[in-house]
Amino acid sequence: MIFREFLVLALVLIYVEAQNTCELIEWTGGHFDWPTDTTKSMYKSSGRYIPKNVIATRAQVYKDDVFVALPRYKPGVPLTLGKIGLKHKGCEAVIEPFPCWASQEEGDCNALQSVVDIYLDENNILWVLDTGVVNSLETPMRRSPPKVVAINILNGKKVKTLDLCGLVAQASRLQYLVVEYAPDGRPFVYVSDAATRSILVFDVAGNKGYRVVLPKLVSSCRRDVLYIALVHKPHCCNFLVITYLSGSRIFQIRTDYLRAGCAAGKIQDLGPKGGKIVILGTDLGSCIFFRFEGKPEIYRWEVCPYFKDYELVYKSPENYLATQAFPDVGRRRIRVLESNFPDYIQNTVGCGASQRVAIMISPIN
Repeated sequence: MIFREFLVLALVLIYVEAQNTCELIEWTGGHFDWPTDTTKSMYKSSGRYIPKNVIATRAQVYKDDVFVALPRYKPGVPLTLGKIGLKHKGCEAVIEPFPCWASQEEGDCNALQSVVDIYLDENNILWVLDTGVVNSLETPMRRSPPKVVAINILNGKKVKTLDLCGLVAQASRLQYLVVEYAPDGRPFVYVSDAATRSILVFDVAGNKGYRVVLPKLVSSCRRDVLYIALVHKPHCCNFLVITYLSGSRIFQIRTDYLRAGCAAGKIQDLGPKGGKIVILGTDLGSCIFFRFEGKPEIYRWEVCPYFKDYELVYKSPENYLATQAFPDVGRRRIRVLESNFPDYIQNTVGCGASQRVAIMISPIN
């Protein structure tokens, strides 16, 4: 509890100017740190490296390193989990494989196939959601069963792999994950499954998982996005905020109910959203960041019984939209991962998608 309160206090933002490489990093397409020029040429000639098909959609930061998820939405993405140095030199940021090149091999069930979300916990463990499905925007191909991989960011060693096979259905679409530690210190992983209207709950220490089906009032169409965000309320229980992109309302549920495998009658309706919202992340406390679909403005909302009184805290530059807001605890800032993702989807990015990690230039009380 003391650690969590420290994190929340540490994330008070002040006005800043994005003037140096620690505050703003940018790159186009997939600019990688290749082991050799020959390796790069081989990947290009074989079609395993198509720079314009690479895009970072999720990120977490630890000290001077930003970890990024690079889903294999299209062919030619040589690595799906990378690391970028905030103190890089040069015009464009360079992405290194994390933890190594061998861990990125497409077609190897023991390697990462398509990472769609990542979550860095308080013990320096990076939790990685790998759907196992590549080329999902073109001709989807399952390369491996879905899994969550836990990696120690201090040494790059894999500490745990959670097999999600027994928790998913053929129609499952896994999208987001968060991790919390129960009062007794046991880690629990929560994964959203939009197609089955479910939250997958995995007791890591017990090596067991189960699926909590959400009430129908929460649901939307099967081809929707199911957002989840973990919020910590002072002197209270933790909550999981839940909403479908196309849903008209937003909800929350206490995580102790999820750990008990019970959602019936436990969902709290927080009211109408007034439009489609994209949940971007949290401040590690009781606030979430979100934007309305297709809009560059980012809002901060102190989670309360009603979805109202949110405030504008940031606006992405022209042609950019945020895909994640995430805390940089060491610098007491919130960072934003943003790109021209709609252009990427429509194949109109030219040499590649424009991507950047910026500091949220706004005060947050």
